[in-house]
Amino acid sequence: MEVKVLNSKVEIVQGDLSEQDTTAVVNAANNHLWMGSGVAGALKKKGGESIEQEAIEQGPTNIGNSVLTKGGDLKARYVIHAVSMGQDMKTNIDYVAKATRSALQLADEEGIGSVSFPAIGAGAGGLEMHQVASTMLTQTIDHLQSDTSIRLVRFVLFDEKTHEAFNDELRHMFARN
Repeated sequence: MEVKVLNSKVEIVQGDLSEQDTTAVVNAANNHLWMGSGVAGALKKKGGESIEQEAIEQGPTNIGNSVLTKGGDLKARYVIHAVSMGQDMKTNIDYVAKATRSALQLADEEGIGSVSFPAIGAGAGGLEMHQVASTMLTQTIDHLQSDTSIRLVRFVLFDEKTHEAFNDELRHMFARN
């Protein structure tokens, strides 16, 4: 699914985040910026250890912050590490909102025109898919309605259930307008 928001667009696709050719991809990070399993593990496996090393040098940081690293061997030039949990690996919807917002702000500060996101908090974080989708889409649409350099935000969801949750929430949001 795809919608236009002023001069930008939001896309929802099912696929592999580590294969995206957007300028940046977002990693749902912990506050020490270690890259373990899930999305982080896939990005590190495909992009190389240098992504994690560069991230760790910028940490630890607070939940809700984001840091930028090079993309290593990924198609994406950069990885934005959006901190949505601490070392306890627990998150909540407020942390997801803050991490999404800070990733978009960092992309703007760096002049990044396209960014791909996973469903932050829906994997290891264990949050409900529709709540994650609603929160991330709301933050994204709000951001794209401001003065932004971002022209494309793509949500790349690994499984059908998450993909459908994001599509449902986006349809619901635009049905209200």
